Amino acid sequence: MKTDEMIDSCEQLEVHEKIVLAVNQKVPDDEVLYDLAELFKVFGDSTRIKILYVLSQSEMCVCDIAQLLGMSQSAISHQLRVLKQSQLVKFRREGKTVFYSLSDGHIQTILGQGLEHIEE
Repeated sequence: MKTDEMIDSCEQLEVHEKIVLAVNQKVPDDEVLYDLAELFKVFGDSTRIKILYVLSQSEMCVCDIAQLLGMSQSAISHQLRVLKQSQLVKFRREGKTVFYSLSDGHIQTILGQGLEHIEE
């Protein structure tokens, strides 16, 4: 049986130029990858994940989300601000009430794919 060190190294000192070249052409620019990493950081907080999940079920106001999650309105507002800045949620006003929802179907897809992955 090979050790992890042996598995992580090449058996031969040969670079497969065609593969490296083909993959290199598909790798996004560093700035795009940085933005992607920042997006995933936002998903790295369980409170924000809970908020995104409840918003995937229904449009809600801060009071509703706070009640549902057992948190203060202030804490929910703070997290919603982060989610808005990352363009993961959008809002609309109805009188004095602000309702939040997911920005688009991509967010629901990301949540669904993540759940599917961890439930395998």
